[in-house]
Amino acid sequence: MSDSAISNMLLMILAVMIAILMVLCIVYIMLKFRANQKNKVLSEKENKKEEEKKNSNYSNYSKKSIFDFFEFDKIEDNMIVRKNGKMFIMVVECQGVNYDLMSRIEKVGVEEGFQQFLNTLRHPIQIYIQTRSINLENSIDTYNKKVSEIENKYNKMQKEYEQMKKSAKYTKEQLEAYKYELTKQRNLYDYAKDIVQNTEKMSLSRNVLTKRYYVVVPYYPDDMGNTNYDEDEIANMAFSELYTKCQTIIRALSACSVQGKILSSDELVDLLYVAYNRDESEVYGIDKAIRAGYEELYSTAPDVFAKKINALDQEIKNRAIDLANENIEKAKSDIQREAEQKQANMDNLIEKMAEMILERNEGYVGKEVAQRAIKKIKGEDEENRKEIEVTKETKKPKTKMEQKKTEEKGGNDNGETKKSTRGRKKKSA
Repeated sequence: MSDSAISNMLLMILAVMIAILMVLCIVYIMLKFRANQKNKVLSEKENKKEEEKKNSNYSNYSKKSIFDFFEFDKIEDNMIVRKNGKMFIMVVECQGVNYDLMSRIEKVGVEEGFQQFLNTLRHPIQIYIQTRSINLENSIDTYNKKVSEIENKYNKMQKEYEQMKKSAKYTKEQLEAYKYELTKQRNLYDYAKDIVQNTEKMSLSRNVLTKRYYVVVPYYPDDMGNTNYDEDEIANMAFSELYTKCQTIIRALSACSVQGKILSSDELVDLLYVAYNRDESEVYGIDKAIRAGYEELYSTAPDVFAKKINALDQEIKNRAIDLANENIEKAKSDIQREAEQKQANMDNLIEKMAEMILERNEGYVGKEVAQRAIKKIKGEDEENRKEIEVTKETKKPKTKMEQKKTEEKGGNDNGETKKSTRGRKKKSA
């Protein structure tokens, strides 16, 4: 068999292998495309289910269900009414004290005042601390109004100064005095603008927090024993009793430099609104709702379990995507590994395929010729391997022990013996 025929056969084998690789790539692309379509269908189904859940939740909400969710019935006369009039609550807001900045004597006075406050208590109370993010929108509005007033005044004074310079009625001293006042007004305007800019920058950050401290005072009409009173009489007695207790608490707290006040009905609404809508209170505050004329307020915050379910669904989706990507990478690495193995064993595969072709075509080529060709293929490979092994052994660097042995034997690297100098000296002698 000629060399051209062998080269043609090798080219055919390579073409077959390339075709197999292309088929594998096409199959992989098709599988990936189907997986993407399945993921799209699943995501669309999940979105539809979420929309159906939201619509069902909105449809199930009613006034009765919202009142069942709240832990109070109503707010009236600076009191929170709970449990169908069986419990009344009044809240005292307290101002904080810079305890760490006080001297030792002032700290001792505050501690003694707080001890007196605890000793004066004859009824249960609850201390409530509420953390809020500072809403600087109202402050920015008031600052902008002040800045506009200062700007108008500055422009007016500047026009008057220009008119004074044009007219010859004023002396140099009067002009300098008016210029000094104009410079003061301009500095005030620049300072006000800087304050507004810094306040707006602070409003962009939601990490500006403040704490408010409250003392919650409850009252139970059942403790009176007599239940022959109507609702108005019970509410009046609860108000008078709670007002007396709160005033006693305020006076006792003033001994430790803590100022307090009783919250009004609007302030109680604000307190409860922030407690039930902690995230949404920054966007839509209670002051806007009151200015808009709303008479009834409802919680806009979603259910806690609904939030948890949405978070779990999102986590499941993210983990599923990560798992799919990991498996895709593994599949790619497996295919790459197979291709590398085939490339490494390419010579053996070519030999085996050539032997198979010769064995199958013995009838056309002849049995003796085919077997001679097979033996030749194997023999040439063995000779090539032996030559490669011999060259590798000769090219290996010799160790120090081998070099010493060769020097003792008197041979060099090429196997030639060296004549010693001693022999030469003897001959010369």
